[in-house]
Amino acid sequence: MPNIMFMRHGKSDWDTDAPDDHSRPLAARGVVAAERMGEVIRELRLVPNLVVSSTATRARSTAELARITGGWDSRLVLDDALYGASVAETLTVAAEHGRDFDRIMLVGHQPTWSMAVQHLTGARVAMRTATVVDIELSMIDWPDLPSASGSIVSLLQARQFVG
Repeated sequence: MPNIMFMRHGKSDWDTDAPDDHSRPLAARGVVAAERMGEVIRELRLVPNLVVSSTATRARSTAELARITGGWDSRLVLDDALYGASVAETLTVAAEHGRDFDRIMLVGHQPTWSMAVQHLTGARVAMRTATVVDIELSMIDWPDLPSASGSIVSLLQARQFVG
């Protein structure tokens, strides 16, 4: 059965000259958390085959830092549709990109990530910055994702791993 992972971007920098929300970068704490979560995911052997990230600067940076520091050989795809997406739109994006993979990761934003986890599993999860949720799906084909269900395999919050 395939797995879908949701990773919320790391802590963003609110004290910046970014022209808009989409351009807001990671704070130093967000960089550290993204890098550490990349290592944790590798150590737990949860490395996704594909990473699909929102194009927002803080999400893209989180995905890149986790991949590089974690030593993942995953391909990274940036998809503008994930910025401000609804749960249905998010699952459609995942289904479109996931068709050739067993485990994909989406990197993006609240509140959609916690709502997507609840939609798929029924569980309420606090998706704090740099949190990763790994869900095993009860489906065979990715096009079935919008109506699929699943169960949480791992819930990894950065504060568990970053001092």
